[in-house]
Amino acid sequence: MDLAEGKLKFIEAWGKLGSEWGINRTMAQVHALLLISPEALTTEEIMETLSISRGNANMTLRDLINWGLVEKHHKAGERKEYFFAEKDTWTIARQVAAERKKRELDPVIKVLNELAAIEGDEKDPEYKTFKTSVSDINKLAKNVNKTLETMLKAEENWFWGSIFKIFK
Repeated sequence: MDLAEGKLKFIEAWGKLGSEWGINRTMAQVHALLLISPEALTTEEIMETLSISRGNANMTLRDLINWGLVEKHHKAGERKEYFFAEKDTWTIARQVAAERKKRELDPVIKVLNELAAIEGDEKDPEYKTFKTSVSDINKLAKNVNKTLETMLKAEENWFWGSIFKIFK
């Protein structure tokens, strides 16, 4: 397999992986392309390489910028916009974790906290089952939140060293 084939295979694999994680396939493919590009790319270059429309490219790039995974650059004397992806995998992982926490975990914790305040008859099996389930899920969600908070603040070597100590 030559480099060109390898690049296409990586872009396809990253796109598939992204869709498994609930991220738009095209968004993951654009991110993959920018990850493996040594230079910032224009919208036109991204469109041509991935065979996507301008609208799809613009929307996808905007989403990647909102996720904090891609930056927009301008070159002096040029009107075109150039896009560049963060290359450091630890920074990428922390950024994705922070975004997913904000979009998914924080709202769930808020709802679970509201549900924990529901009062009822402790002898009622429905209420008791509801309270136990909500409490257990809330405890798990808060532990996941603490782990993510630790990850977001930690340096890569310290974090993985701490995790691997747990599993020894």
